[in-house]
Amino acid sequence: MSAPATVHHPRIADIVGARNIITDPQGLAAYAVDAIEPQVAARPANAQEVAQLVAFAASENLAVIPTAARTQLSIGMPPARYDLAIDMTRLDRVISYDPGDLTLSVEPGIRLARLAETLAKHNQFLPLSVPFYERATVGGTLASGLDSPLRQAYGTARDFVLGMEFVSGDGALTKSGGRVVKNVSGYDLHKLFIGSIGSLGVITRINFKTFPLPSSERLFVASLPSSDGALALRQRIAASPISPSTLEILSPEIASLLFPSKAKFPSLDAARSSPSDWLLLAGISGSSAVLDHCSSDLSQLADQCDAKRSEMLSGSEREGVSSVVREAVPLIIQSSPSAIVLKITALPSDVHDVLQFVASESERYDVRPSALIRGVGVLYLFVLPDSPEAQKERAVVRQDILQAGERHNFRATVITCPSEWKRELGVWGPLHDDFLLMQRVKRAFDPRNIFAPGRFVGGL
Repeated sequence: MSAPATVHHPRIADIVGARNIITDPQGLAAYAVDAIEPQVAARPANAQEVAQLVAFAASENLAVIPTAARTQLSIGMPPARYDLAIDMTRLDRVISYDPGDLTLSVEPGIRLARLAETLAKHNQFLPLSVPFYERATVGGTLASGLDSPLRQAYGTARDFVLGMEFVSGDGALTKSGGRVVKNVSGYDLHKLFIGSIGSLGVITRINFKTFPLPSSERLFVASLPSSDGALALRQRIAASPISPSTLEILSPEIASLLFPSKAKFPSLDAARSSPSDWLLLAGISGSSAVLDHCSSDLSQLADQCDAKRSEMLSGSEREGVSSVVREAVPLIIQSSPSAIVLKITALPSDVHDVLQFVASESERYDVRPSALIRGVGVLYLFVLPDSPEAQKERAVVRQDILQAGERHNFRATVITCPSEWKRELGVWGPLHDDFLLMQRVKRAFDPRNIFAPGRFVGGL
């Protein structure tokens, strides 16, 4: 790691004002990334101040990491350098909103929960139901590439982000995309920023397509004796006319960790015949007549897959169970801080084989990972160590799961683990054929390599 550059605080104070810079050790500790702290944090008020900060950083060769609520700074490798944190929380306005056109433009520092309240007044919403929902900001959610259970029905953020404004590595304020659904303004360069963890630039504005709020929602829960039965039920639902808004499968271990109480969600408890069962949860939405019809069909499909029990949740119980599943990763990390959490992507038809492979490799090390599976082929694999050193758990993740993706039709990354294990594990896994293109994109957006250096794939 190279020696840190010297940060000139007076120049930064000239840009954002003396009240909006943080230099004291206690304040800077809040901006640490994998225990590495910046020399200074700055809180700009608008896009122009962001551009000035980045231009200054480029001229002084300062390494910059954009931050906001700081809920997902654990994603990625430790930074190679970190001089300046740009705190985007003051950029929190709704710039424009046209409910009739289903279009919205916001600054990146606005919290998801606050934005949801604004949209709900017009019976609309954004399908960004992500972990840390009450604290997470829009910009941080996009930059981290967080996955949402609503991906089942609405796709990922790439499907409803219409455009962005961002600051590139030379301090230029740049736009990509547009503000309307039918956009013909050129290449969708802004989509590269989704999941880039701040390695390409600083997002200053996002344009979205919004969606009507469902008139009513329910959550179907079925208890099945094995992963085979749960995946078979998922497949039957996918082949049916039912279009669930969410579809999640919980392994017995995850179900027990997330729902240990027997009193909080009685309908969920009624659906679980034993602690060894797998749970399938399918969210459905629409009118009462549609929901009644879907409920009947789901029950029949569950019976065909030998489900032991099933229940339909509604009202506050549905909301409570859905929010717990949404917050699965932070809840499990809170209960087991040394957990290794992997995100595995595969075709839905390959999920069974991926589970079988992971189970086989883990058994050789006497490791028992547990899983949360999304219907679209995304698996969250939780490896909970038996000891603080977690040697066998680290070995199976490093030597088997991360390295085996190419051979077994999946890609795996570690989305969170103790910082001191990251370099050993190599959290992004092996490089792929697209890495040369990724390098070219990085050089184009960030020619001086000042944005989050070392954190992204291959040390980008």
